Amino acid sequence: MSESPRIEHHTVDIDGVEVFYRESVPADPEAPVLLLLHGFPSASHQFRTLLQTLGARYRLIAPDYPGFGYTSAPADFDYTFDRLAETIAGFVEHLGLVRFAMYLFDFGAPVGFRLARRFPDRIAGLVVQNGNAYEAGLSDGAREFVALSPEQSGAEDTIRGLLTPAGTRGQYEHGVGDPALLAPDSWTLDQHFLDLPGRKNAQVSLAFDYKSNVAAYPGWQAWLRDHTPPTLIVWGANDPFFPEPGAKAYLADLPAAELHLFDTGHFALETHLPEIAPLIADFLDRT
Repeated sequence: MSESPRIEHHTVDIDGVEVFYRESVPADPEAPVLLLLHGFPSASHQFRTLLQTLGARYRLIAPDYPGFGYTSAPADFDYTFDRLAETIAGFVEHLGLVRFAMYLFDFGAPVGFRLARRFPDRIAGLVVQNGNAYEAGLSDGAREFVALSPEQSGAEDTIRGLLTPAGTRGQYEHGVGDPALLAPDSWTLDQHFLDLPGRKNAQVSLAFDYKSNVAAYPGWQAWLRDHTPPTLIVWGANDPFFPEPGAKAYLADLPAAELHLFDTGHFALETHLPEIAPLIADFLDRT
């Protein structure tokens, strides 16, 4: 992991969406492929250190979803999780990915499980990091947030309160024992993208659509039971949205999954990359 990786940055047109992505180019063209699916309110830049750490040995691909990062979508884009997944499915097809593992983090779980059901034979394995697929993994606060609906008085204001600088920074700091480990670049760049024209409206639409993911949990769980993909679970146990029970819930459907809990918050890579990166490398080598 000491080699200096080659990291490239590209943009491709997927049905009118200009999808930006970062990609490591390992020396071995047959190296394992890991599709990195980011969370809210971040983008592919959340994987910058992982790309630098593992990119010389593996092909890591990190796209920005519509409404996030450097990806640009048409003004009439319908911001639902189905549409995000459709765009990333088109991205997978465009790149010709026929066998790959997926890193599912936060919003990456609903995007990734939709991909898994669409491309079941292509999924070599899962790395799950605070990516929820079980009602047991929803905190009380998350349940209240998911229950918000457009017709509910004050619901949109509640969502927009999470899109402020304080709300963005708080998602990184909550549950972290030593905030000095957190690089402020992360939430600063997240906020930059959130403040772009139209981006907060997109996030409001996705927040109201999040209940579609909870409704889909049984189908995702059935897919896990039916396909039993090799799975590595690395989880920030102090996550205020998706607490520790969400990590352990996977073991009911994937008893052979490897589980590691870390004393940190939602963005576990920000504080525990030195512990998590070797686990991912070992997993990819075995998978």
